[in-house]
Amino acid sequence: MAQGDDPGGPLEKIDFTHARFCAAYGTPDQIPEAKRPEVSVVGRSNVGKSSLINRLVGRKALAKVSSKPGKTATVNFYDVDGIYLVDLPGYGFAKVSAAEKRRWADLIGGYFDQERSFNLVVSLVDIRHEPQKLDHEMVGFLKEGGFPFVVVLTKADKLSRAQQQRQRALIARELDIDPETILVTSAEKGQGIDELKDAISAACV
Repeated sequence: MAQGDDPGGPLEKIDFTHARFCAAYGTPDQIPEAKRPEVSVVGRSNVGKSSLINRLVGRKALAKVSSKPGKTATVNFYDVDGIYLVDLPGYGFAKVSAAEKRRWADLIGGYFDQERSFNLVVSLVDIRHEPQKLDHEMVGFLKEGGFPFVVVLTKADKLSRAQQQRQRALIARELDIDPETILVTSAEKGQGIDELKDAISAACV
C-alpha cells in the first residue's frame, strides 16, 4: 500500500515492514472509534502472541516479549501499512489477581462489543496441546458473534511435520472447524508466516 493512500480504501498487498506502535488502552471506553481495517490477535497468555506479531512485521521487539506470560495488560494498536493490528491481552495463564483477570476479560469483551471494522480475528492456539477450555470459549464466542476468524497454531517448530499434521487434525476436531482453514506457524522458523500475511491482506481488501 502506497504511503498517503486512504487508510480506509482498498488494500492490495500489505507491506508488513511498515509497522509502528500507536497506542495502548486500559479500558474499553479509551479505545477510539474505528477508522481503518482492523485485524485483532487473541490467545492464551503463553501462546507466543508477541513473538508471532514480531515475526509478521520483521522486528525483534515491536511487541514486547516477556519470560512471564500475561505481560500484555492493555489493548495495543499497531499501524501496519494503513491497517490496525490489535494485540489483545492474553488470557488464562498469567499469575495476576482475580480483579486484574476480570479487568482483562472486561477489556477484551468491551473491545468486541464495539462497532468496529472486524476484518479478521487471529485466534492463536498452542499446537503442542489439546485446546484448553478458554480456547474453546474464544472460538465459540467468535462463531456465535459471526466474527471472521482464522485459527493459527503456534510453536510448530517444537514438533515434527508428522506431529504437526496429527495435532492440526485433532485441534480441528476439538474446535469443530475445517482443518484446511487452520494455519500452522512458527515464529522461530518462519513457518506459515507468509500464509498468515496473505490471509490478513485478503481480509483487508
